Order: sequence, then structure tokens, then C-alpha cells
Amino acid sequence: MNYWLLKTEPDTYAWGDLVRDKKGTWDGVRNFQARKHLSSMAKGDKALIYHTGEEKAITGIAVVTRGPYPEPKDPAWVAVDLAPEKPLKRPVSLAEIKKNKSLQKMVLVKAARLSVQPVTAEEFKHILDLSATP
Repeated sequence: MNYWLLKTEPDTYAWGDLVRDKKGTWDGVRNFQARKHLSSMAKGDKALIYHTGEEKAITGIAVVTRGPYPEPKDPAWVAVDLAPEKPLKRPVSLAEIKKNKSLQKMVLVKAARLSVQPVTAEEFKHILDLSATP
């Protein structure tokens, strides 16, 4: 299993929208590096959902329910399907991540603008620990 971080504007599609919908398609990504990461996802992978904008925090965990496939509207790009797994007990802010020595190598700290990012198993577990999520 691999771990990922998916960034979203909460005004466009928030963690709560994924929970309400019970499933969602992650599409519309228009960055070549992010597309490469989407193409590397597999069914069963876990993704941290990160709200951008003023919130700047990881809010929940989703699971990939369908691996990469061509976007129906533009097959040159890639989509994956997700389902919500659980919310974080407490959101973990970007400021908190940046202050944490164990997370200094996280892509979110180094390349904050990238909308789809890999996360190591250790980083994933550390985020869960910070959020008090079992």
C-alpha cells in the first residue's frame, strides 16, 4: 500500500463533500508531476485530504477505490476514484507540519503547490499521531 496527499480547495470540493457523496472521482488535475503521482495510485492506497486556502490543514483520510484511468472529458489526463475512510480527530495544520522535525522532508513542506504528493508510511503515521486519530 502507498500513501498520498491530495490537495483541494474546500470551496470547490471539501472533505465533507466526499463524506456526503460516499465516493468521488479525483480529476481535473492539470500538472504533469501530479498526473504522474495519480498514475502511480492503486486500489487500496490511502490518501490524506488537505484543504488549501485559508484552512491549510489535513482533514481526513480517503481510500482509493479505483486505480488510475483516463479522464472521460480529457483522456490525456488521469483520474482515480476515492471513498472517505475517516476524518482526522483533529485537523493537522501546515504550520504544525512545518514546525515538526519528523516531517521536514515531507513533500508538502518542500513543494507545497503540488496537488498530488506521495507520503511515506512514517509521515502518514506521524500525521495520524499528531491528529490523535487511531
